[in-house]
Formats: sequence, C-alpha cells, structure tokens
Amino acid sequence: MRVGDVMTQAVETTTPSTTLQAAALKMRETAVGMLPVIEGGRPIGVVTDRDITVRATANGMDPQLSTVAEAMTRSVHSCRDDDSLEDAARKMQMATIRRLIVLNEAGVMVGVVALDDLLALPKEEQVVADLEDSISAAEIRRIA
Repeated sequence: MRVGDVMTQAVETTTPSTTLQAAALKMRETAVGMLPVIEGGRPIGVVTDRDITVRATANGMDPQLSTVAEAMTRSVHSCRDDDSLEDAARKMQMATIRRLIVLNEAGVMVGVVALDDLLALPKEEQVVADLEDSISAAEIRRIA
C-alpha cells in the first residue's frame, strides 16, 4: 500500500498573506488542525492551530493584523504519493510530527497524509504496529 492510497486529496490551503484570524476560521470551518501554506503553486510551510495559539497569541500577535507568514512553520515535511506507508510513518517519527505534505513526482502538492490515516487502517495493514519495536509507546503517544 502506498501513501497515495490513504492520503486526503481535497486539502484546504492558505497563503502567507492570509491573516491568522482568517486561517483559524478556515481551520474551524473545515475541522482541520493544519493548513499547508502555498506560494507560487508550491508548499512553503504549514500553519497549525498550535502555531496560532502558542506561537502567535503567546507572543502578543494580533490575529486580525498578523499574517500566516509571521507564525507559520517554515519547514515542509513531505513525502511522495508513491512512497510506502512505512516510509511515511518513519518520516513522521523522525520529525515528531503528525502530518506530511504529499507531493507527486513533479513536486506538486497532491494531498496530506496524517498519522490518523495510518492508524485507521485495518490492523493487518497498520504500519504503526510495525514501528512499535523501534520506538517507545510514550513516543507514539507524544506524536499521536
């Protein structure tokens, strides 16, 4: 099974110039905790609900005036749609993150794969179970 088989294809995105308030509203309306930040058709980072609450609000940023560019996480953790689920799970583990941007062979974003997508697989296909030998249960809970 490949990442492209389990990823979410219809992904809400945002831009660097979007206000934090507008990004938070989009997250609430679409029930997501992360928005890829797109510029020039390519992902340049992500903004999470945690970026908005912990990084921006705790630093006194005004969500009506501050932009996504000011609070977003600039590193883009990604995988390819033809990567194995095991590879995607390992990338999440190594970066201690819950989601990866999925790119096609041309580098264009085609979806997002989340740890929850991997956990929702039938038990015989769960790659997370295979990783339990190499990481502790506490670490799995921390990234879950």
